Amino acid sequence: MKNALLLGTAAALLTAITPVNAQETTSPAPATSQPAPTTAPADPDAPAEAGAYSDADLKAFARAAIAANKIQQDTAVPATEKQPKMLAAVQAEGLDPVKFNAIAQASQSDPVLKQRVQAAAASEQQSTAPATPTP
Repeated sequence: MKNALLLGTAAALLTAITPVNAQETTSPAPATSQPAPTTAPADPDAPAEAGAYSDADLKAFARAAIAANKIQQDTAVPATEKQPKMLAAVQAEGLDPVKFNAIAQASQSDPVLKQRVQAAAASEQQSTAPATPTP
């Protein structure tokens, strides 16, 4: 089940690490006849605010997300091998799939966390980019 969540989250994480200046389309939330609850039920395993994850967690998430994205887009990797390779990429960054998925899901509903994830991803992409020689 954890592996299935990882693959399902891969699409969600792509939007989580999309640069801030990218255009996003949003639709208005449907109106409900019930008032919104004032407090959400507490889930000790799923931090609900941006400060719940350390910078190290978000950097590891960004590295794992970038690696998983590369695997997902790699047409040379057979579809049956993508899931295990993405799982290995997440674990190689020191994250378990549950935490990886929790960060991905939380970043979709928390704009501050989403910005932190995007900043971590941008930083990771810059640090892994090949240096261009100066003439």
